[in-house]
Amino acid sequence: MILITGATGKLGHHVVTQLLAKLPASQIAVAVRSPDKAAVFAKLGVAVRQADYRAPETLDAAFAGVERVLLISSNEVGQRAAQHGAVIAAAKRAKVELLAYTSILHADTSTLELAREHLATEVALRASGVPFVLLRNGWYHENYTENLAPALAHGSIAGAAQDGRIAAAARADYAAAAVAVLTSEGHANQVYELAGDRPFTMTELAAEVAKQSGKPVAYANLPPAAYADLLVSFGLPAAMAAILANADEGITRGELDDATGTLHRLIGRPTTPLADAVSRALRP
Repeated sequence: MILITGATGKLGHHVVTQLLAKLPASQIAVAVRSPDKAAVFAKLGVAVRQADYRAPETLDAAFAGVERVLLISSNEVGQRAAQHGAVIAAAKRAKVELLAYTSILHADTSTLELAREHLATEVALRASGVPFVLLRNGWYHENYTENLAPALAHGSIAGAAQDGRIAAAARADYAAAAVAVLTSEGHANQVYELAGDRPFTMTELAAEVAKQSGKPVAYANLPPAAYADLLVSFGLPAAMAAILANADEGITRGELDDATGTLHRLIGRPTTPLADAVSRALRP
C-alpha cells in the first residue's frame, strides 16, 4: 500500500488523483489531520487515516501495513523539522520500503531560509536508515498564477527577484514525479532536482500575463526590504513576508533555476509551459 501524507493539500490532491489513474483505490491510503476533508477520496475507495504531524501518537496506526510513503512537507514553517522527524520515526517503526520527501531545489547548497528545515529533514531521513527518495521541488507556477487579480487591477507584479531565472513547473508536474517514484523501481536513495524545462524571469511572467489578458501588466522590482513591507501591507505576517523576500534574493543568485531536465525525464514528458499556466489561471 502507498500512503500519502498531507493529501488534502493542493499538491497532495494532485498526487492522489494521479495515483488513482494508475492503481486500484485499495492500494492507496491517505494520512490527514481532518478525515472529513478527505471524504472525496473515501468515496472512491481510498483508505483515509487520521494522522497529525504535531501528534506523533497518531502516526503508528496510520502507517500500519504501508510499504511506500510520500511525506509532503508541512506548511507550518518553523515547526517542520520536528514534525517531519516524527513521520520519519513512524515510517522506520513501520519498516516502510521507501519514503519519498518533497524537499526544495538544491536544498544542500541553497541559502534560502525556506531550505533550512528541508535540509534538516533530509539529514534526519538519511540518518534514519529508511530507504528514501528526495524530490527537490522547484517553484510552482501557481505561486504566481493563483491570484492574478491584483496584478490585473494595478497593472503590476511586484517582487525583488531582479532578472533572476525561475525554473518553475506546475503542481501537477511535481505530483507526476512523486507518482513515478512511488509506482516504479530503482529510486531508493536517489536525489532528484526537479524544475521546469523553460525558466523565466519576473519580467517575462508579467509580459505573458499582459499578452494573454490584454491589459498592461509590468514587473516592479523592489529592494527586498521594501518588497517585504509591501507584503505585510497586504496582510501577510512579517515573518512570512521576510521569507518570501529572502526567496526572491535567492532567485537573483540562480538558486531556483535548474537546467538538468530531471523532472522532464522522470515524468516522461515536457513540463507545463508558463503560457499554459497563465492561460489556465486567466480562463479557469
